[in-house]
Amino acid sequence: MNNLPKGIAAAGLALVMGSSVYAATPLRIALTADIRSTQPGVNRDANSDTVAQHIVEGLVAFGEQGDVKPLLAESVQVSDDGKTYTFTLRKGVKFHNGATLTSADVLWTWDHYMDPKTGWRCRTEFDGRDGVKVEDVQAPDASTVVFKLERPNGLFLNGLSRVDCGGTGILHRDSVRGDGSWDHPIGTGPFVLKEWRRGEYISLEKFQDYSNRADPSDGLTGSKRPLVDEVRFVIIPDESTIKLALQRKDIDIIADLSNTDVPEMQKMPGITVAHADALGMTGVLFQTRDAVLSNVKLREAIAHAIDYVQLADAVSEKLSPWNNSIVPLASSYYDDVQKKGWVYDPALSQKLLQESGYQGQPISLIASRRYAQSYNAAVLVQAMLQSVGINARLDVMEWGALQDRYVTGKYQMLVQPYSPRMDPAQSYESVTGDKATQPRKVWDNPEAIKLIEQAAQDTSREKRKAIFDQLHGMFLKDIPVIPLYNGADVAAYRDGIEGYKPSALRKPRAWEVSKKE
Repeated sequence: MNNLPKGIAAAGLALVMGSSVYAATPLRIALTADIRSTQPGVNRDANSDTVAQHIVEGLVAFGEQGDVKPLLAESVQVSDDGKTYTFTLRKGVKFHNGATLTSADVLWTWDHYMDPKTGWRCRTEFDGRDGVKVEDVQAPDASTVVFKLERPNGLFLNGLSRVDCGGTGILHRDSVRGDGSWDHPIGTGPFVLKEWRRGEYISLEKFQDYSNRADPSDGLTGSKRPLVDEVRFVIIPDESTIKLALQRKDIDIIADLSNTDVPEMQKMPGITVAHADALGMTGVLFQTRDAVLSNVKLREAIAHAIDYVQLADAVSEKLSPWNNSIVPLASSYYDDVQKKGWVYDPALSQKLLQESGYQGQPISLIASRRYAQSYNAAVLVQAMLQSVGINARLDVMEWGALQDRYVTGKYQMLVQPYSPRMDPAQSYESVTGDKATQPRKVWDNPEAIKLIEQAAQDTSREKRKAIFDQLHGMFLKDIPVIPLYNGADVAAYRDGIEGYKPSALRKPRAWEVSKKE
C-alpha cells in the first residue's frame, strides 16, 4: 500500500492481510482532483458538481436523454403564453436537518442565488443578460411556487436543471451562517455531507429520511435510493494509480475511464467495464470563409471521403457509434431524420473534387494531442482525405494554441471536441452564429440562426422537433462542420458493485448502487 496516495490509506481502505475479506468500507469512487467548494454552482468545477448533485436537489432535473423532468416538484404547469411556470412541490420532503420542504425554502434559495454577493455562476442566465429574465417569483401557498418570465423561453427549465448551476438545488436557510456567509449544504438529496478532508476525500453519509420518487431512476431524477451507508469520493490525481487502486480493491469505481484503457481493463479479472452514449460531440470544423474551403462542393467531397464507421470504431474501441447529426444519439430528439448523414463513397468524393475545381492546394487540419480520441480522429481523417487526392496536412498544436485558433476562426480545418449540451438548440447554438461578431462560430446561415432562436423560445416539443429536423437538412447541405461521433461515458467497477451505470450526462451517481464485501 505504500505506493498508493496518502488519501487512499486515510480513507480506511487497508486490506486485511492474509485474507480475502476486506474491512467494512464505504462505496469508493475515484476523482482525479479535489472539489473547489461545497456550495452548489459557486466556485465550482466538474468534480464539485458531481458531489453537489448527491446532496442537493432542484425543482427539476435532467433525465438520461437530456429531457427536463420533475424532481422536488410533483408537477410543472406552463401557461398558454409560455411566460408562467407553476411548480407544485412534492409532499413530505425533508431537509437533512429534519425540516420539511415548503415553497418558502424555494423563495429563500432563489433570493440567495440571485444575490450578487453569492457569486452564483448562473445568475446572468436568469436576470436577462444572457437568456431568460425572471420578473417575479411567488409562493401562493406552502406547496406552490410560480415563476413569471418576461417573455416565453423554451430553455427555462433547462437552465434550472444545469449541472454547472448546481441544478439550482434548493437549500435550507441554515446552510449559511448568521452573517450570510456559506457554511455547508443542507439539502434534500440522498446523501448528507459528512466530511471533506481536503486533498484526500469527500465523505457523504446516507440520508435515512430521504424522500424518494416512485418513478424509475432516470438520469438525475426518478428513484435515487441511497443503498450504502457511506460514499467516499477519493482524490487520486494519477490515472495509473487509479487503475492500480481498482485492481487492488482499494477503490470500487472509476467513473471516467479513458477509451485507451478499455482493452486493458476488460482483461482484468473481477472488473466490469460499462459505457453509455454521451451528449458531447467531436467534429471537423471548416472555415467557410477560407478561399479554398468556401467551395461547398469541396466540403461535400471531404464529407464523402471519410469512413465514419471505421473512424468511430477505431478511436472509441467500438464504444461510440458514428453520428453526422448535431443532435446527439442519446437525445430524445434523435430520430430517423437525424440518422441521415454523408455516405462514405471515395469514387463520389473524387468526382466531386473534379467538379469543385480543386487543384491540389494544401489544406491544413489542426489537432491537439491533449485528447487522444480527437487527435486519433484527426490522424484518420487526414489519411482518408489523402487517399482520395486531397492534400491534407496535419498541423499538431498545443491545446491552448489550438483553442486560440478556434476562438479567432484562424484555421482551414480543425478537429474540436464539444462538451455535452442537454438540448439540441444549445448544441446548434454552439456552432451557429454571426462570424463577424463571434469568429468561433462555423455556421453563419441567417435562416438557421433564426430557426435556432425560435427553438430556444418555443415551449412546444412537437414544434421544436420539427425545427431540429429542418435544421438537419439545411446542415447536411451547407456542411459547415462534420460531426463524427458523440463519445461515451465509460466506467470500470469491481465485483460486488451492483446497480452502477454510466450516464449520457457523464456524471457518476452513487444512488441506486449497492456494495457486497
